[in-house]
Amino acid sequence: MKTADLHMRDAFFNELYKLAKKDKDILLLSDDFGAPYLDIYREKLSGQYLNVGIAEQSMVSIAAGLSLSGKNVYLYAIVPFVTLRCYEQMKIDISSMNLPVTAVGVGAGYAYGAAGPTHHAVEDIAAMRVLPNFTIYNPSDANIAAALAHISYKNKGPTYIRFDRGKLPLFYEKNNDFSTGLNIIQKGSDYWIITTGIMLSRAIDAAHKLKKKNIDVGIIDVYRLKPLNKKQLLKTIKNSKGLITLEEHNINGGLGSIIAETLFDENILIPLKRIGIEDKYQFNYGNREFLQNICGLDTDSVTKKIVEWVR
Repeated sequence: MKTADLHMRDAFFNELYKLAKKDKDILLLSDDFGAPYLDIYREKLSGQYLNVGIAEQSMVSIAAGLSLSGKNVYLYAIVPFVTLRCYEQMKIDISSMNLPVTAVGVGAGYAYGAAGPTHHAVEDIAAMRVLPNFTIYNPSDANIAAALAHISYKNKGPTYIRFDRGKLPLFYEKNNDFSTGLNIIQKGSDYWIITTGIMLSRAIDAAHKLKKKNIDVGIIDVYRLKPLNKKQLLKTIKNSKGLITLEEHNINGGLGSIIAETLFDENILIPLKRIGIEDKYQFNYGNREFLQNICGLDTDSVTKKIVEWVR
């Protein structure tokens, strides 16, 4: 499997820069948080870039004002700082006004593992999806991230995009149609693993191990969490023996909750196993792999949980 040449964030900003050169109404705001590709904005589009400093609440309110004056505004910060630190402003200034502002957060899940709970992004999906009007994306590779620059540019309401860190595997071609919000990665005869973001790699690894145990699972990658493409999802899983959701997010309010709510609302009785982060803060310090092992999100632990549930 090929590894991306760019981080998700950089793939996104590279495409956004192309759009911003043609559209002077595209503005990018940062909370004193840098990225290599932001240097291009500072040098060549200085009138379309603003570093507001460590003032996330003000950044959101500034974005709202600029949006009301006809600008297409993008906000950029680490995930917890562009969501929870300025949550009231997101609610009142952006969500309630239904403004076309895009919040871009980097560092999903335990991407900033060693930085501790202040930098862990494991409850943002739950918080952001209850804000009306927001569209939420959690891409699994850099090609989706690049496409999201164009998709968010056309969106007429608020958008939240959570990116991962690092140069990660590519699962999609650049010319893929990403308007559906989800994609079947592989088909299976027995069960479906429904996953999102970086956990797609984990789902693929677990599926290989499960195959050796005569458990055949398909994999669905959900990269648009809100609105969920219910029609395509339900059509895909309708004859399944059971579903497993896999996410690097608090077990409450994330992908597992989205799928459970969907099944309940549609009166579909398919067994569901949710695998995610236990409902507590992680005060162990170490890299992402270390924290995933502690939380039971490594390949062996995920495989074991599925085998025990199936049997």
